[in-house]
Amino acid sequence: MPRRLFSATPSKLGCFSDCPRRYRFTYIDRPTPPKGPAWAHNSVGAAVHAALRSWWELPVERRTTGAARQLLYSVWSPAGFRDDEQAERWRARAAGWLTDYVAGLDPTDEPVGTERTVGCTTERLALSGRVDRIDQRGDELVIVDYKTGRSVSTDDEARGSPALAAYVLGVRRTLRRPCSRVELHHLPSGTVASFEHTEKSLANHVRRAEDVAADIGVATEAMEAGQSPDESFPAVPGRQCSWCDFRPSCPTGQAATPPREPWSFLAEDDDG
Repeated sequence: MPRRLFSATPSKLGCFSDCPRRYRFTYIDRPTPPKGPAWAHNSVGAAVHAALRSWWELPVERRTTGAARQLLYSVWSPAGFRDDEQAERWRARAAGWLTDYVAGLDPTDEPVGTERTVGCTTERLALSGRVDRIDQRGDELVIVDYKTGRSVSTDDEARGSPALAAYVLGVRRTLRRPCSRVELHHLPSGTVASFEHTEKSLANHVRRAEDVAADIGVATEAMEAGQSPDESFPAVPGRQCSWCDFRPSCPTGQAATPPREPWSFLAEDDDG
């Protein structure tokens, strides 16, 4: 019998790599354990991503900087911010990033896809993911991923991203077009980090992803055979426990580090 493929996304595999217990809480335990509060930086990122997706869906003549700002305002959420004043300040800041970014785009240069789900299979995996934007550059397609965090993206980050590598493979398989280049568009700084994948670099990413999937399979089988869930999917305590969504449900994480404020991942001049 052919081996059953493990269905995965880059975030699913990354979750297990970071902490098997968080993986269990997210993908196995039902009902899902209670989560902590929303994070302000996630609210910022979600609003910017949604606005850009909707901007490209507008008729060409309506793709203006003013439209981009209005789209951001329409989806903005104050979740995770310290107070309304902080939320309003960050809405204005995000609108500024968006205005500058859109001003540098050609509204007539239609993307091949926005928020496009792509997928591929490997020897062990059925891998899928959703790409922020797919551009046509000459005869090849290019993966574009929007970033809104306070750290400027780097070429090494683009090279090492399992998600971007998975998107390349997914675009090749789903759209049947050449694709090797990945880009991280960091809106706060207006910079672009990039990497040109080779067959070797993609194969390395596939091997690592399949190794993680194999480890998930071993842990799942052990739990199903009667091993304690906490033993099969152990917590990996560390500073990341300060911001884990499942901190309220994990005594190990609570003991490891003090909690962070929900707005603490905003820029350093506004983390208090």
